[in-house]
Amino acid sequence: MTLTIPGFDHVRLPGADGVELAAAVCGSGSPVVLLHGFPQTHLMWRHVAERLCDEHTVICPDLRGYGASDKPAATGPDVYAKRTMAADVVTLAAALGHERFALVGHDRGALVAFRAGLDHPETITHLGILDIVPTLDMWNVLHGVSAAVGYHLFLMAQPPGLPETMIAGSADAFFGSFLDTWANDPTVMPADVRAEYLRASAAAVTSIVADYRASADIDVAHDQADLDAGSQLAMPVTVVQQDWGAQLGYDAAEVWKAWAPDLDHRLTRAGHFMAEEAPDEIAAAIQGLLAR
Repeated sequence: MTLTIPGFDHVRLPGADGVELAAAVCGSGSPVVLLHGFPQTHLMWRHVAERLCDEHTVICPDLRGYGASDKPAATGPDVYAKRTMAADVVTLAAALGHERFALVGHDRGALVAFRAGLDHPETITHLGILDIVPTLDMWNVLHGVSAAVGYHLFLMAQPPGLPETMIAGSADAFFGSFLDTWANDPTVMPADVRAEYLRASAAAVTSIVADYRASADIDVAHDQADLDAGSQLAMPVTVVQQDWGAQLGYDAAEVWKAWAPDLDHRLTRAGHFMAEEAPDEIAAAIQGLLAR
C-alpha cells in the first residue's frame, strides 16, 4: 500500500506525452508546487506542506518514474530529460487550473524545477532550490577523490543494463545507504516512511536510472545551450543547501549567481533531507521566497 500525506487529496493528473502523475493536494490560495528528490516520493514534503497549506494551494506530485506516477520506458533520451519532466509539472498544474505558480524542488526535483524556470519563465513565478547546483555545474565541480561522494551519478550514467542489474540485485542496501548517510539525523524518517521510500524505489529502478542517465547526456546539452545563449532565471530564486562548496572546493553562491540574478542563497546545518530534518527552516525559506 502506498503511503501518502494524511489529510491531503490524492489525485492522478496528466503530465506531458500522455504520462499520468500522482499528486497530493491541499489548501487554497496562491499555488506552490513541491518536487521531491531521490530516493524519495512526494511524502518527503509532508511536514513543510502542512505548514504552507493555510495560505497556499500546495501540490506535491511524484515525478515521472517515481512513486505512484507513471514510469514510461526510456525509448529515447528525451523521455527522462528534465525538460520533459518540467513539462509534466506545467501540464499538471494547468490541469488544476494554475497557469502560473511557484515551484520548489529538492535534489532531482530541484533539477526539474531549475529546467522549468528556464523553459517556462512566464509560468514559474518564484523558484526554490534545495541542495543542488545545476546539472552542468554539478559535473564540473566533481573532480578527483572528492567526486566519490557522487559515485551513484557515475554508476547510473553507464549504458543500459549493468547499472539496473546491480541496483535491482541489492535495492534496499543501495537506496537505504543514501537514506542513512545523507541525513544528519536518520531518525527523522520514521520506520514506515523509510520503508515506503525503499519500496517505491525498488519498484522503479529502471526509471530512476533513466532519470540519472539523462543528467549525464541530454540535460547537460540543454544546460550548455542555455549557458551559451546567456539564459538566466527571470524570477526570484532562493537556494538552500549544505556547504558543498567548502567540501568540494567551489563557491556555490557564485555558481548560482551566474544563473539567478535575483538570488537569496542560504547555507543550512541540516543534512541533505532538510525538508524532513528542518521543516520549520525550509517552510520559512519558502514563505520568504513567496513574499519577494
